[in-house]
Amino acid sequence: MAIEHDYFGLLSSGPDGSIFWSETVELGDQSVTVDLTAPDQDDVSSEALDIAASLIAGLESVDDTARRGMLAEVDDRTSEVTEYILQQQETYGDELEEVLVDVSGDPAVDIIRSLRLMSMTILADEHGGSEPFAVLEYALDPDSTDDVLLVNLGSDGSVQSVMSAD
Repeated sequence: MAIEHDYFGLLSSGPDGSIFWSETVELGDQSVTVDLTAPDQDDVSSEALDIAASLIAGLESVDDTARRGMLAEVDDRTSEVTEYILQQQETYGDELEEVLVDVSGDPAVDIIRSLRLMSMTILADEHGGSEPFAVLEYALDPDSTDDVLLVNLGSDGSVQSVMSAD
């Protein structure tokens, strides 16, 4: 079986009924891998695919929302965002400014601004549920797959949570 959608085209399901779509999208000067997945195509509505397509088309706005969500957690000393920032400051030490895109004097803001959006995974079967509909993966160093922050979005595009990948 398959699902057809204006943006995604024909989404064929595997033998187990799962669907998977992947593409690289340009965001400014960086390439972002976007995956759409669902374990059972029967759990994917056309509305979910429409929302997924709008997230991809509006990736710049989605990225801004995610970064604002990270900044909102900076004041919480126990948040995973704060822990990530402290970890990056410790890892890079005096060389931190060399990896930052912009240096304003506020390391937390500078690190969040300098994070690269590596990927966005859309869990199309989670539309309208309490689980994340999209997960954005950010890293200061694109070659370090361990030091990442994951921003979980609901199907309404709002930030549900931010967590580190470890």
